[in-house]
Amino acid sequence: MTAVEVDQPAGPARKAWVRRRADLGEHVARTVGSLQARVLSTVPQPEAVSALARLRRGIGRTPGFDFLLERYLQVPEHLLGHRPADDTEATDAEHAVHDAVTLYALHQQSRRERMHADGRGLGQALSDLVRKSSSPDGVRRRFAALGTASTYHESTYHLRSLITMLREHQIPLDYGLLADDLRTLRRPDGPAKVQAIWGREFFRSRPSTDVDAPTHSAEEQPS
Repeated sequence: MTAVEVDQPAGPARKAWVRRRADLGEHVARTVGSLQARVLSTVPQPEAVSALARLRRGIGRTPGFDFLLERYLQVPEHLLGHRPADDTEATDAEHAVHDAVTLYALHQQSRRERMHADGRGLGQALSDLVRKSSSPDGVRRRFAALGTASTYHESTYHLRSLITMLREHQIPLDYGLLADDLRTLRRPDGPAKVQAIWGREFFRSRPSTDVDAPTHSAEEQPS
C-alpha cells in the first residue's frame, strides 16, 4: 500500500494524493471487476448472480467456508505471505481477500450501478457519504468507531455497517485498496497506519467550504 503525489493538470499549483494498490489489491480488483461485469451485463450471468448471494452469506465467516467460491476467494500462492505455525489457520492475505470480496457482494446487492470503482479509498467514499446522508453526524460517529476499533473483528463489524450505508447511497469503493488495507490492519502495527490513511483520505476529499467538517481524526473519538 503506497501513496504518491502527482501534478494536477490545471488550476493552482498543488498536488493530488493518489493511492496505488499492492499486488494483493490488484488481484482482488481483477476478481471483483470480473464478477461485477458479469453481474451487471445486459443479461446478468446466473452463475455470477448466484455467487454474489453465496458470498454475502460468507460475511464474518472463516476463509474457506464454501468450496464453490474458490474462483473468487482463492489467494495465489505467491500472495499468501507469512503462514501461521498452525497450517489450518488462514493467513492475513486470505482473511483480507475473504472479507473484501464478501463485503463487495454486500455492497453490490440489488444495485445496477458499479459499486467497485478504481482509486476510491474508504475515506474518500465516506466523505461522499457524509455529504449525501440525511444523518451526517451518524456517519461520522460510525467512522470514528471504526477508527478506534481495537480488534480486526471489531473493525470488520463497523465496516459492514458503513458499506451498507454506501450501498444505500450508491457510493462506490475500490475493493482492491480495501483488501490491501485489511491485510495491513491485521498486522501488529497496522491499525494506526490504516486508520491514518482513511482519515487523510476523508479530510482531503472534503470541500474547503464545508463548515460542517469534523474536527477529530479517524483515530480520535469525538467528545
